[in-house]
Amino acid sequence: MTELSFRPVETAQDVEKTSRPSLSYWQDAWLRLVANKRAMTSLFVIIFLILFAYLGPLVWRADHTEQHLDKTSQAPWVNRNAILIAEEAEWEDVVVADPTGTHQAPMSVEVIGEARTTSVGLKWDAVPNAAGYRIYRHILEPKAGFPLGLPIGETEDRTHVSFQDRMDIQQKTYWYSVAAVDEDGKDFEEFTSVEVRPRLYITVGEALRLGYITDASKVEPGDTVLLDWHPLGTDYLGRDMLARLMKGAQVSLSIGIVAPLLFIIIGILIGSVAGFFGGAVDSALMRFTDFVIALPFLLFMILFMVWFGIEAGGSGIPAMVVALVLLSWPGVARLVRGEVLQIREHGYVEASRLLGGSNSWLIGRHMIPNTMGVVLVSFTFAVPATIFTEAFLSFIGMGVVPPTPSWGAMCNDGIRTMEKTPHELLFPALFISITVLAFNLLGDGLRDALDARLRSRE
Repeated sequence: MTELSFRPVETAQDVEKTSRPSLSYWQDAWLRLVANKRAMTSLFVIIFLILFAYLGPLVWRADHTEQHLDKTSQAPWVNRNAILIAEEAEWEDVVVADPTGTHQAPMSVEVIGEARTTSVGLKWDAVPNAAGYRIYRHILEPKAGFPLGLPIGETEDRTHVSFQDRMDIQQKTYWYSVAAVDEDGKDFEEFTSVEVRPRLYITVGEALRLGYITDASKVEPGDTVLLDWHPLGTDYLGRDMLARLMKGAQVSLSIGIVAPLLFIIIGILIGSVAGFFGGAVDSALMRFTDFVIALPFLLFMILFMVWFGIEAGGSGIPAMVVALVLLSWPGVARLVRGEVLQIREHGYVEASRLLGGSNSWLIGRHMIPNTMGVVLVSFTFAVPATIFTEAFLSFIGMGVVPPTPSWGAMCNDGIRTMEKTPHELLFPALFISITVLAFNLLGDGLRDALDARLRSRE
C-alpha cells in the first residue's frame, strides 16, 4: 500500500477562508451606489452646492445687500474699463428763439459732447406750434406706428430744446426719440430719433471714493481704471449676483433640508406605531393620515401667516416651514407603515419579543432601523420637492421676501427684466433646476442600491 500524504492545516482561519468576503447590507448598498455613475455625479453636485452655499461667502466676500445704482443689471461680460473724467459740470438748458416753419418734428437730434454712462445730453431743432417736447428712450430702433419706448423726460416750452438723461444708463445701444407735444399733451405724428452708444465713464471723485484709485493727483482725465468684477453680473439694484446666489442657496437649501427632516421624523414615528400595533391603532392613525392628505397646502399656508401675524410683504418662512412639516408627513408614514407590516412578521422580531423585548425596544431596535432604506429615498425626493415649493411660494410673494434672497425670489425679480437682462432670471432658475435634478437622480440611485429585490435577481 502506498502511504497517503496529507498537508496539515496551519491555522483554523485557513479552513474558514471564503472566495468572497461577506458584506453588510449598507456596505453592499454603498458599492452599488458607487457603481451608479449618475447617482455619484449627482452626489458630487449636491456636495458642491452645499460648499457653494456655506463656504462660498468665505471666498467671495462681496456683500449681497450692497447696492451700486451706477451698475444696475450689468451682464457678466460687460466691459469694466472705465474712463476717468473730471467732476461733471452743472447742466444748462439750451434755449432758442421762437421757431417758424411748418415741420412737426425736429429736423435733427444730436448728442451734446460725449455719450457717457453717467449722463447723455441731447439737443434738437425747435418745432413751430409745439407746446413742448417729450423725450423717449428705446433699446430697439423706433418705427412709425409703434411705441417709441420709455418716456424719460418732457419740456414745457418749445424754445427749450435740450435734455440730459441720467437714468440707469448702460453700455448698450439706445435710440432717443424726440416728439413735439401739442397744447392737449398729445404727441405729433412725426418724431426724430438718434442712435447712441454710451461709453463707460467714472468721475475722479467717485473712483477715489470707491477705492479704484488712491491718489487723485496721480491720474488725469482720460486715464482708465478697472472696475469691480461681478462674475455673474448684477441685478436691477446693482447687487452682486454671485453673492446673492450664495446667500439664496443658504436659504433654499436650509428650508429644503430642515423641513423634510422634521416631517420625515413625524412620518417615521406615526408609520412605525401604526404598522407595529395594527388593529384599532393602525386604523385610527391611517384615517388621520387620510384627513391630513386632504388638507389644502396653500390655504393652511395663508392661515399660518395670519396666525403668526405676518402682514403683506413680510417673510413667510416660519409659516412655510410649519405648513410643510404639519402637512407633508403622510406620504412617509404610509411607506414606513408598509415596511413595518412586513418586518414585524419576521422570526427575529418574534424571538426578540419572546426574550422580553418591550414594544419601544422592538420599534427602536428592529422596526425603524430596517426602514432606513425607504426613509433615505423618501428624504432625497422630499428635498427637491420642498425646494421647488419654496421657490414657487417666493415667486408669488408668499415665501422669502426682499432684501433676503432666495432662488425663487430672485426668479421673481428677474422675470421683470428677462427681455433686457436675461442673466437675472437664468442663473437662479439654473441653480433650482440643477439642485432638483441632482436630488432626484440621487434618489433614483439610492432606491436601486437599497432595493433587496434587485439584489436577489443578480
